[in-house]
Amino acid sequence: MRMVDLITKKRDRGELTNDELTWMIEQYTAGKIPDYQMSAFLMAVYFNGMTDAERNHFAFAMLHSGDVLDLSEIPGIKVDKHSTGGVGDKISIPLAPLVACLGVPVPMISGRGLGHTGGTLDKLESIPGFNVTETEAEFKKQVQTIHEAIVSASREVAPADRRIYALRDVTGTVESIPLIAGSIMSKKLASGTNALVFDVKVGNGAFMKTIKDARALAKALVSISKSAGVKSVALLTDMNQPLGITIGNSLEIAESIAVLKNRGPRDVHDLTVALAAQMLVLGGKAPNLEIASGLAEDALRDGRALSAFKQLIQAQGGDPAVVDDPRKLPQAKYRIPVTADESGVVDQIDTNALGLAAMQLGGGRAKKDDVLDLAVGLVLHKKLGTPVSKGDTLVMLHTDTKNVADIVGLVQKAYHIGSSTPKKSPLIYEIIRP
Repeated sequence: MRMVDLITKKRDRGELTNDELTWMIEQYTAGKIPDYQMSAFLMAVYFNGMTDAERNHFAFAMLHSGDVLDLSEIPGIKVDKHSTGGVGDKISIPLAPLVACLGVPVPMISGRGLGHTGGTLDKLESIPGFNVTETEAEFKKQVQTIHEAIVSASREVAPADRRIYALRDVTGTVESIPLIAGSIMSKKLASGTNALVFDVKVGNGAFMKTIKDARALAKALVSISKSAGVKSVALLTDMNQPLGITIGNSLEIAESIAVLKNRGPRDVHDLTVALAAQMLVLGGKAPNLEIASGLAEDALRDGRALSAFKQLIQAQGGDPAVVDDPRKLPQAKYRIPVTADESGVVDQIDTNALGLAAMQLGGGRAKKDDVLDLAVGLVLHKKLGTPVSKGDTLVMLHTDTKNVADIVGLVQKAYHIGSSTPKKSPLIYEIIRP
């Protein structure tokens, strides 16, 4: 085979075979296909798409470019969750211990934040001592012992995806559903899980801006899962405003602790319970979503989920004392209010802009090697539909510098104050099954 022939075939809207895609990924991983040729192929896919069969073969080829964990020695149905990324999306943090305390093993391989979206690993690293890097043996032992682990992927997991994603980031080919689905699934299937719940974000703070695009991605994810023999379900959830009231690493850990204490913002609580219910049904611990939701609510009320989070922190080297006293988390030096310059009702929030504001404070990455300030971020005082008087605090900036005039302006512009209450969006738009 020759790579130029595969590029030409896809350029001309041809369908590549399993053998062709497997060969291409093997040769690229081995360094025998140059980046410029892979970039040309990715652009051809961006414009012409992939068939369902191509998309599945592409995902499996990247999956098998590296290690695939075997968790069969761990009893039970292993269930993981993946979010496509949003602002204030800390759901994995309360979700994993909630599901684990009810007997479902949760082997969660998570990522770091980039741009306007936050990363679960960065948030967990704001807990003093928390270690997100484990050997395969440590990972397996922890999941078997306490039913939960949240770690980073090793460099041996889906190495083809790591190289291809870096190319997509600099060649304008990120927003391609077959490429997004292949990237997600090559890593998620490598964790050895038996079932997956996908949280596909929709709205101005998500990569998928429309329900149509989110639905297409969700269908691709559950289709690849089915082909791999992995049970799955996808929820399309709202990201037209941040989840909860915090954006920033240690701030989101504190909010997650509040949720596990059966307090905290209603939207974070409700989505955590909804995703937990799906995982409990897939994990065989409940016959239907109604019973599963009740089990999850009980575990939040009686403290089992909170205890499981302490176990997770201790197992990964962190200080569990932060659960009882969140002030032990990193704290920013200054609190600077962003105030409303008119009265009315919050009828629109530029969620992406608020994520970028957190990044500019130092809480997120513009480049992959940026060092984070884990203490900084935003606390939202007003969300969609909230009445506002001129001079009210919209957002409180938690910052380590007073020189934030530009960020104050960015946050003010992110809020649109109107005269009428906006139509409320559902937290969950749709549920997609195979």
